[in-house]
Amino acid sequence: MKKLKLLFAVAIGLVATVAFAQQQKPYVAPPWEYKTKQLKRAEIDALLAKPEQVVVIDVRRPDELIARGQFPVFLSIQIKDVEKYLAYIPKDRAIVTVSNRAHRAGAAGDLLTAKGFKVAGAAGSLDYEDEGGTVLRITPPPPRNPQ
Repeated sequence: MKKLKLLFAVAIGLVATVAFAQQQKPYVAPPWEYKTKQLKRAEIDALLAKPEQVVVIDVRRPDELIARGQFPVFLSIQIKDVEKYLAYIPKDRAIVTVSNRAHRAGAAGDLLTAKGFKVAGAAGSLDYEDEGGTVLRITPPPPRNPQ
């Protein structure tokens, strides 16, 4: 009976260890398929240090901005709407496009480059944090009580 209990305890321990290990897998980025340069933290910091020369366009949904954090100042134009709002994007500044892991940002950067904009590169807010950068977090307001 003791051997059975010990065997059971070992089996439970192995299952827990495997489950924990599966949850802790590091992020592995898919291959970069965009012409737009994927920016590293130092490059992003250098661009953000010159706010008069850059505009940040975040192409994520509002819920992603709340959940994942964002850069201090940005235009929020979801990826599906970028082409629709080209007239609102300044052409006299370098553009940094942002998404969670930079892939939607890369697609937006390619589109903007094709439309004649100066795109400095694409950034992922999660990648930026992984490299030691800090993004802002906002707390959504509580739901309003209808009266």
